[in-house]
Order: sequence, then structure tokens, then C-alpha cells
Amino acid sequence: MHIWEGVSEFVAVAEEESFTAAAKALGISTAQVSRQVSALEARLSTKLFYRTTRRVSVTEAGQIYYQQCRQVLDGLEEAERTMTNLQMVPKGQLRLTAPVTFGEKNIAPLVNNFVLRYPELQVQLNLTNQKLDLVAGGYDLAIRLGKLEDSSMMAKRLSSRTLHVCASPAYLFAHGTPHSLSELDKHNCLQGNLDYWRFQVMGKPQNVRIKGNIMCDSGWALLDAALKGIGIVQLPDYYVQPSLASGKLTSLLEPYQEADDGIWAIYPHNRHLSPKVRMLLDYLSEALQAK
Repeated sequence: MHIWEGVSEFVAVAEEESFTAAAKALGISTAQVSRQVSALEARLSTKLFYRTTRRVSVTEAGQIYYQQCRQVLDGLEEAERTMTNLQMVPKGQLRLTAPVTFGEKNIAPLVNNFVLRYPELQVQLNLTNQKLDLVAGGYDLAIRLGKLEDSSMMAKRLSSRTLHVCASPAYLFAHGTPHSLSELDKHNCLQGNLDYWRFQVMGKPQNVRIKGNIMCDSGWALLDAALKGIGIVQLPDYYVQPSLASGKLTSLLEPYQEADDGIWAIYPHNRHLSPKVRMLLDYLSEALQAK
């Protein structure tokens, strides 16, 4: 038998001075209230109410028991409000990791805005291009770009990114504009970590080997080289969009542009997703999709 059985019903009857009114307040039947209170009286071996056809009144023992029960229920209500507030107002530590460039340009400013909104948070943001072990490192989540590797991690798609092939007007004036993938072999293609670029031909992915006189693992360095007319580059939109909009770069080979990549948040499968992490994910998703 549970120690709390009948307590809520007893308190409601004591405050309403009516079994019927108490049942209505609790959203249950009058018969159920009566059964619970009777069982409570039997368990306590104490009469808690005087019952007549006209009214219900609390006995002296019932008054003493009511005061104690009311304090306990008030404490439970306060505890529930505290838990609700913890869910509504994020606080405590958040640990996340993101790629360097995308993290600096997009994630860090959004995380800073989130902290401004919820100043009781303590955030540790690790910007690295290494794919860290989230469980071993104690991270709540990680931002990943592109196609996800198979893993035991859970994933939420926050937004998408587009890969653009582009070059400066000066380079195109000097070397011509490629209109097919086969023509890339005749151009200086600025190379990042990979020696191929990704395209889509008739709805299917296709990788094209490229070569050029610059190889660098920094997107900003490749962008600078493209802006200076050294060669053609393939980079995500967050690098090149301003330059495309201003005309400093020209978009190329758009009919072969690969389908958009995902921007993902991943987190351990067996870790409970706390309200503060869930709220951050929702915030990042809304903000990134609005860009």
C-alpha cells in the first residue's frame, strides 16, 4: 500500500468541505474520493471527518493531519515548479564541438546569442576539425557537415549547405569558362583536403579528379586565391556567398551542382537529451535555416 494513497483526496475534501466538490476539483468520481478517504482513515485508525447529510467537517485529528499534509503537498508543488523552471530556463554546463570555420562563422555567434538569452548557462565550445569521441570527451553534442558516417550516434539535421564551383571574372576572362565537367582538366583547380570535386550527373553523384598549383586545407586561403584570379574553387556557400552576390566570383557548372549537404547535430544514442540541449538544438536549427 502506497503511503500517499488518499492524501490528495483527503486534502481536497478538507478544503472543499464536500466529497462532491473535492471529486470535481480532482477530476475523479465522488465514489473514488470516498473510497480513498475511507481507506486512509482505516490505515491511520483515525476518523478524519464528521459526515452528515448536510455537511462534512474535519475532526480535531483531521485538522492536525491536514496541516501536515498541506505542507507536504505544497513542497511537492514547489518541487514540480522548480523542475518545470529548470526545463524552461536552461542552466548548467553545455559542452559542444564544431568544425573550425563553420563554427567560427555560424555556430559560435549563435551560441553566444543563446547564452545572452540564458545567462545561467556555462558553455564550452571546442572548435576543431577533428572528429572527437563525444562519449569519452563528455560532449553533449557535435556539429557535423556533409554526409554522416555510420555510427551509434543520434543525428538531427539542422540545415543544409550548397557546394559552389566558382572563379573570379578575371580568371575566366584569361582562361575561359568551363561548361562541362570534362573541361575542368584544362583549368587550374584549387585543391583542398581532397583531390576531387563532387557533382551530380543525371541525378547521380559523380566525383571528378582535379589538379592545380595550390593545395591547402583552409577554405579561406582557397577563397583568397580564387578572388585573386589564381584558379577555380569548389567551396560551401558560407565561404563564397557574399562574393557571388557582389560579383567578385562567378558561379560555374550549376547544372552539375551536387544536391545540398546536411548540417547536422549528433549526440550519443544512450544519453538522455536534456531540455537545455534540446532547446539549443531547436534554436540552432531555426537560426541556421533562416540564414
